[in-house]
Amino acid sequence: MRVLLLGADGQLGRELTALAAERGPALTALNRAATDITDPVAVAKALEAHKPDVVVNAAAYTAVDKAESEPDLAAKVNAVAPGLIAERCASAGVPLIHISTDYVFDGTKIGAYVESDPLAPLGVYGRTKAAGEAAIRAAGEKHLILRTAWVYGIYGNNFLKTMLRLAKDRDRLTIVADQRGCPTATRDIAEGILAAAAPAVAGSARWGTYHLGGTGVTTWHGFAQAIIDRAATYTGRRPEVAAITTAEYPTPARRPANSELDSSLFERTFHFRAAPWQQRTVEVVDTLLAKSPVEAS
Repeated sequence: MRVLLLGADGQLGRELTALAAERGPALTALNRAATDITDPVAVAKALEAHKPDVVVNAAAYTAVDKAESEPDLAAKVNAVAPGLIAERCASAGVPLIHISTDYVFDGTKIGAYVESDPLAPLGVYGRTKAAGEAAIRAAGEKHLILRTAWVYGIYGNNFLKTMLRLAKDRDRLTIVADQRGCPTATRDIAEGILAAAAPAVAGSARWGTYHLGGTGVTTWHGFAQAIIDRAATYTGRRPEVAAITTAEYPTPARRPANSELDSSLFERTFHFRAAPWQQRTVEVVDTLLAKSPVEAS
């Protein structure tokens, strides 16, 4: 199986590249410099040059707050580009696996979101990601859209690494406690992609949209506390983690109060379930702090 990865430099792209190197399959990882996903000619040339069995699009504009002041750029990357990629994949007869987000929902539901729940994004980022999903669906049947949430891992920038950095010299952290979700490790998303890629290539996949979130639910405050608790075993530092409300931490973009994703359909279909978020949090903190304090920054 030959996989073509778009968005190689992101935290998920780097995780998937590392996992494929460990286990296979053969993976060609392209970053923005190698292939501009907003250029249909560049995408077509990449497909022709590498002749993949499946394409994974992990590229996205993910600066949620900045998107409010850069809507055109966010739309170009998150809405227009996925449609272009899907069209080229459909023309070549190649299935597409695309990564989407919990931000397509408004967070007002009581309980976990399922794939068929109505979309109601609160801001530019969510709207552009929802538009990207729609463009992929319009381009052809052979696609898998995987929505995930609260992504973290050993690569790139993410909430866990921010907490480790702040805990180095602060005695008190104030963290929002009225937003809940499923922290999802990039390792689990990468594992899930590989689990879905094989049936996609074989043509036996149930095409469509799936949720792939970490197992278990917490708040940002609860997530931060778990990170600090584990880090303390290495650093000896245990700053106070104080709970605040969303209203006390205003941001340009509104966040969903509920980002909980029901991932049972993905588990039933592809026989993969993400690890409990607490387990993965320990593993990521251990990897970062045991390997190199610099990596945690």
